Amino acid sequence: MPEEIGIVHFKEVTKKFGSQVALNNVSFDVKKGEFIFITGPSGAGKTTILKLILGELTADSGEVTVDGFNVTLLQSQDLPRYRQKIGTVFQDFKVLPERTIGENVAVALAVIGLPETEWNARVEHVLKLAGLSRQTNLFPSQLSGGELQRVSLARALAVNPKILLADEPTGNLDWETSDNLMDLFEKINKEGKTIIMATHNMEIVKKYKKRVINIVSGTIKER
Repeated sequence: MPEEIGIVHFKEVTKKFGSQVALNNVSFDVKKGEFIFITGPSGAGKTTILKLILGELTADSGEVTVDGFNVTLLQSQDLPRYRQKIGTVFQDFKVLPERTIGENVAVALAVIGLPETEWNARVEHVLKLAGLSRQTNLFPSQLSGGELQRVSLARALAVNPKILLADEPTGNLDWETSDNLMDLFEKINKEGKTIIMATHNMEIVKKYKKRVINIVSGTIKER
């Protein structure tokens, strides 16, 4: 019986930008429900991996499979539906300043075409999970950096993704705020979400003791 591949599967993936090799013949698996850290110096290829999973980049060679879909072969018209499987959290929050916190989360629901009658319940649920129930009607300018990152996380969860990608989510936060955010990621992971987090924060990596995929010169080395 063949070995079952993970919910995310990279097989001999190479990605170049001009003469620069970002990833060189990289292979790894992420199991369903796993929480992994991708580490390495700036420019090592951490964000490239996340963008390949999301379908924002295409591998030059090799295969990227996510939840049974060969991302390498997806047509552009199929990408929006495919991306409903994936929630994304970025270092710079990417919130809409002219919208309230509740409206920022609802935007994600509009994008996936969820009926408007279901928005309020879903928004209320994820904001409660993120500890932001009281901030629903506030605007981003009224929130701290840690709260804004929780908004970003709530918006990612609103679409009920199978996989959560986080790109340096604690990069702009102090240690205490980062630690609180990581506790929230832990909680979400225990509820069954697969989490792939790119980070250079080795204190977090040491504390949370997840599997680490370390990138060195375009090659992945597990530690």
